[in-house]
Amino acid sequence: MSDLARFSVNQMTVRQLPLPDLVAACRDLGVPGVGLWREPVQEYGVEAAAKLVRDAGLTVTTLCRGGFLTATDPAGRARALDDNRRAVGEAAALGTDVLVLVCGGLPAGSRDLPGARERVADALAELGPYAEAHGVKLAVEPLHPMFAADRCVVSTLAQALDLAERFPARQVGVTVDTYHVWWDEDAPAQIARAGAGGRIHTFQLADWVTPLPAGVLNGRGQLGDGSVDLRRWRELVEAAGYTGPIEVELFNDALWARDGREVLAETVERFTRHAV
Repeated sequence: MSDLARFSVNQMTVRQLPLPDLVAACRDLGVPGVGLWREPVQEYGVEAAAKLVRDAGLTVTTLCRGGFLTATDPAGRARALDDNRRAVGEAAALGTDVLVLVCGGLPAGSRDLPGARERVADALAELGPYAEAHGVKLAVEPLHPMFAADRCVVSTLAQALDLAERFPARQVGVTVDTYHVWWDEDAPAQIARAGAGGRIHTFQLADWVTPLPAGVLNGRGQLGDGSVDLRRWRELVEAAGYTGPIEVELFNDALWARDGREVLAETVERFTRHAV
């Protein structure tokens, strides 16, 4: 493949750039795709954002994020479903067919991980057909186990696929994110399983660096700075049949404190050096 043909930058990687500046920087650097986040898109205006990106010739590869589907009370569940339906509509308006789902952590006071995952499945049963009707696929993202309590009760690709495989692949698949799965010796087999079922809906890159920062959420490393063999993971998803965009998603306070265009240019260079 040409070095940047499938490259996409997730908006959070350079969140310091307002959307028009991000679009301009992508255009200037030859970046063909962007993964967008709901909050800055909503602030800019969904239709205005769609036009801005479209007029620049960019592809919206994903929208982040839906999910947070583990509430036990009927009102909380209804709010979550309504918000995810809105997210599906936003994805469709932006021209992407992938909505990434972070499933949600344990409700306050709960220790019931299996029960929480079943509530996610119940929500997918409602949201999958709705998403399909709007031309959108749901991509369940397993997060590293350190996030199981407060952010995502789905920690492995096996767990994500166990949920997704209850539904047609055109409705529900998975996100493969190197930051979250690189440690899991079973992940290569699960990538093959996902590929065989046509369920790799998006592939994201980030490196693992230590020590993790306080709070750990913003500890994703720039490509090449950590422990992940990024090229190997790209080869694994490609061997499983995935030919879609490769999105770099970094949450990193040090990167956010720098000039956004400089960070984007660096990310492009690191991608071509460590992942292509």
